[in-house]
Amino acid sequence: MIKFSDISYERPDLGGVKGQYAQLTERLKAAGSYQEARAVFLEKEELDKKISTQSTLSSIRHSIDTRDQFYDSEVKFWNAALPELQEYEQEWTKAMLGSSYREQFAAEYGDLMFINAEIALKAFSPEIIPELQQENDLTQEYEKLLASAQIPFEGKTYTLSQLTPFKTDPDDGRRLAAWKAEGQWYKDNQPELDRIYDQLTHLRDRMGKKLGYENYITLGYYRMGRNCYTKEDVERFRAAVVKYLVPVADSIYRRQAQRIGVSYPLSFADAALDFRSGNPRPQGTAEDILAQGKKFYDELSSETSVFYQTMLEGELLDVLSTEGKQGGGYCTSLMDYGLPFIFANFNGTQGDVEVVTHEAGHAFAAWLNRDRIPASYIWPGMEACEVHSMSMEFMAWPWAEGFFGSDARKFRYSHLAGALTFIPYGTMVDHFQHEIYEKPEMTPAQRHALWKELLGVYMPWMKLDGNIPFYGEGEGWQRQHHIYSSPFYYIDYCLAQTVALQFWALLEQDRTVAWEKYMAYTCQGGSRTFTQLLKNAGLDTPFDEQCLRSVCQRASQWLDGYDLSGIC
Repeated sequence: MIKFSDISYERPDLGGVKGQYAQLTERLKAAGSYQEARAVFLEKEELDKKISTQSTLSSIRHSIDTRDQFYDSEVKFWNAALPELQEYEQEWTKAMLGSSYREQFAAEYGDLMFINAEIALKAFSPEIIPELQQENDLTQEYEKLLASAQIPFEGKTYTLSQLTPFKTDPDDGRRLAAWKAEGQWYKDNQPELDRIYDQLTHLRDRMGKKLGYENYITLGYYRMGRNCYTKEDVERFRAAVVKYLVPVADSIYRRQAQRIGVSYPLSFADAALDFRSGNPRPQGTAEDILAQGKKFYDELSSETSVFYQTMLEGELLDVLSTEGKQGGGYCTSLMDYGLPFIFANFNGTQGDVEVVTHEAGHAFAAWLNRDRIPASYIWPGMEACEVHSMSMEFMAWPWAEGFFGSDARKFRYSHLAGALTFIPYGTMVDHFQHEIYEKPEMTPAQRHALWKELLGVYMPWMKLDGNIPFYGEGEGWQRQHHIYSSPFYYIDYCLAQTVALQFWALLEQDRTVAWEKYMAYTCQGGSRTFTQLLKNAGLDTPFDEQCLRSVCQRASQWLDGYDLSGIC
């Protein structure tokens, strides 16, 4: 099996690639039979995979070290090239939609590829290529800015990821100092953060209007490939979160304030401390966590065992936090090789374990569906993908002792509580973005004021006294990568978390049934819409108010009855 370090990167001849796409489109139009059209379609699939693999390789290697000048220039090449290739993709899409053999294609591969193709046509025009290129450059600029952070703390300097463990330190003074140090870095760089986002907002608004929409929101939904729910459905979900989940989350934080001995509402620094004795921490080194991950996946199922061994042998997990490394974590695919890749920043926190479960949940789903045709059926929509990952986190509970040792009881409580309290935050991110793109003329100060206002609605347990620069002044949204790079993505986490909580409830009743439903859901890949995937696996849609109400009730009852005796 090939290893990641052995995979070669080569920048393609852009003009040649454009010519290949153009020829394939003409051959599809001229096909004299379905067999001939199908052969052209499969050739196009192979070319797509080749281009995807090379662009993804450059992106991965750049994110591993944003200081690498070669891959920095390659990412800039792809920032300009991919929007230009979209024009050729659009012509292919039009030819597929107008093909005499559409019925035969749909019979063999399903109609969803055509539904998604129609959405893709609404999301692009050659007219917006310059804006797409600028958007790519600006989001790269944002990521490089965050990756460049050198934050002074206790006589040393840290990246944003490396500083994270101090933000949950049990010592109140040290924890608060870490939050202030991080906040000060953002404050020092706020002119750049404001400028980048202001440019992105106006850029996206211009794209929406060029395509004939009132603003960016409609275009944003099309770009996310939303094919089974609307802005109104999302608004109803947000209303249900405020109605059912915010009160539950508020009660969780009130108990937390009592547990750690602080007043309510909590400061941002205090809200980060689940237990007075400290948050759950993984035991052992990064290698130990990966080894326990192998034990988990070996014992979970035969499919997950083979998958994880493939990841380890192929060097497909880059998880150590290093200088110059992009922040955060992600999972992506190297299409030519049928292999997923996981990028992360281990920092000694609970999140390290969740990389091995969350990101590997994505990777497992991609690996399981790696041979699907078209390749677009490997991954479903983003909200459906997040179900794979968030639910896999709960699957790992029986192995918590191996990951956390004596902190396993703390972990189970904080994991479930965190799943519930995350949804209001994620929903607030979505609400914020809708307001921003409805009023793109907002000034930076008005955007900050809006965030602070929404904090009062979705996170009333937070103390907004300005004691911590940046966070308490309504500016904390600027650390959320998705707001800059992937508008309207974040609600997908909230929808998926609601489904994942259904899996948690199933796991509490019968692990065998829960795994069968997980596989029934995951094995469909991206061949169905989100709501169809759920229905086929016997799961409730989060757009049904009853769904959120039910999972809130079950989870809050579990937390109320959980034995925390002996844990301070």
